[in-house]
Amino acid sequence: SGAEEFIKSYQLNDPFIGHFGLGFYSAFMVADRVDVQSLSCLPSQEPVLWTSDGTAEYEIQAGGKKEAGTEIILHINPEHDEFLDESHIMKTLRRYCSFLPYPIFFNGSQINPQEPLWQKKPGDCTHQDYIDFYKKLYPFEEEPLFWIHLNVDYPFHLKGILYFPHLRRDFDINKSTINLYSNRVFVSDNCKDILPEYLTVLKGAIDSPDIPLNVSRSYLQVDKTVRQLGIHVAKKVADALSLLYKQEHERFLKCWQDCELIVKLGLLQDDKFYERAKEFLIWKNTKGTWTTIEDYLQNNKEKSSNTIFYVADEQHAKPLLQMYESKGLEVLIGGSPLDTAVMSHIERHMPGVRFKRIDAEIDESLLDKSKEKTLLDAEGKTVSTLMAEFVKESVESPNLKVEAKSLQSSEIPGFLSIQENDRRMREYMARMANDNSYESAIQRTFVLNTNSTLVNIIYQLKQKDPKLAKSMMQHVYDLSLLSQKEMDPTTFQTFLTRSNELLQKMAQSLLDKS
Repeated sequence: SGAEEFIKSYQLNDPFIGHFGLGFYSAFMVADRVDVQSLSCLPSQEPVLWTSDGTAEYEIQAGGKKEAGTEIILHINPEHDEFLDESHIMKTLRRYCSFLPYPIFFNGSQINPQEPLWQKKPGDCTHQDYIDFYKKLYPFEEEPLFWIHLNVDYPFHLKGILYFPHLRRDFDINKSTINLYSNRVFVSDNCKDILPEYLTVLKGAIDSPDIPLNVSRSYLQVDKTVRQLGIHVAKKVADALSLLYKQEHERFLKCWQDCELIVKLGLLQDDKFYERAKEFLIWKNTKGTWTTIEDYLQNNKEKSSNTIFYVADEQHAKPLLQMYESKGLEVLIGGSPLDTAVMSHIERHMPGVRFKRIDAEIDESLLDKSKEKTLLDAEGKTVSTLMAEFVKESVESPNLKVEAKSLQSSEIPGFLSIQENDRRMREYMARMANDNSYESAIQRTFVLNTNSTLVNIIYQLKQKDPKLAKSMMQHVYDLSLLSQKEMDPTTFQTFLTRSNELLQKMAQSLLDKS
């Protein structure tokens, strides 16, 4: 278009997007002919009519305009007569002209009566102003959680308002919903090239004359300024969340469900964001209290040293969880799909600190060593060893490792233990590559509770009815798999069949005794 040469020739420093008329010739995409009627505001000037059909030639002749100003008349091609539809025109004007600094009228009504809120100082805006502006941008959305008003003069010029929306389950993290403007001229509704990926779920508007645009405005030229802008916006977001956490803690807690994803994605993707976000990265414990990692470590330093206990599903892990709680061990809830990745990230930044799921391995403080079955038989084997061997004989899982331990609680027959690193790798492979091949490489350990009343009864039963005892021990193992969501769906029917058989035997036994 020659725009770059034009700017160099005339040494223009002011932004020209929206001023130079580079988009004028797009009119010929829908029009067979364009007429421009113009009359200068200078005295003693004659009106002029400029006409072109979009070719390299045009005509200039005397015009008929009586008042100073310019009229651009498009003779629409019949193939594009939808552009003459009033609703279509209104939709286009509202999309592209709502915040232009010049009044735009259509059918007698001004399209852009409202000055964009980002032009005002934050101190001059009320709570309702921000809500009304959000409703203008997104008429059908529910009210946002909170917002950030951007007003930057150095090292670049940037104004805007970013809103934290309520996240719906069907939201698309790859789709940006932030409008980009240059000097109030609409450029794009896709800011993916400006903002970090984790911030694209935000809504709102950004206006910056310093963002380099190509002539068509269809994509951004990613340069140092664009990268700096993204870094600065991320800092402002972290600062706003930190301020909310410190000054309006209850409101922050109510918003956490929606902004949690943004924070966790941010700290995983951006180390600078992590350094700012770690002070308001909160976790809920099984008592319903919110805490940070620093507070957890401080509050539990005498009980768990640098180990942070967590549970993914507190309902399914209830029996085991009760043992931890009875010992006063604080347990965090980490059931979000991102949580294991966040835990690994924190461990890398805090050497010596480790997260451990409560069923990864049994903590020594939960053992009752006074009830350990250490009595030796004629072969020099302890009762605990013999009970572990009995489980190995009963359970149909050749690679299963069995450990017999005396737990504090007698209510838990046993549980399946998977090492923390193995569990995380399995989750990573399943999530990132939809690959379950790592499943076979996992070492599973069944921790048999030798202090369990049920386990001891079954172990004694093997002397009288070995077949029934083995069947019941297999059932105890399967129940642990079921409660920990580790049961293979293909074995579920076998489990149901065995359940019915055991119930039938017990019912028959009671009838025989009566």
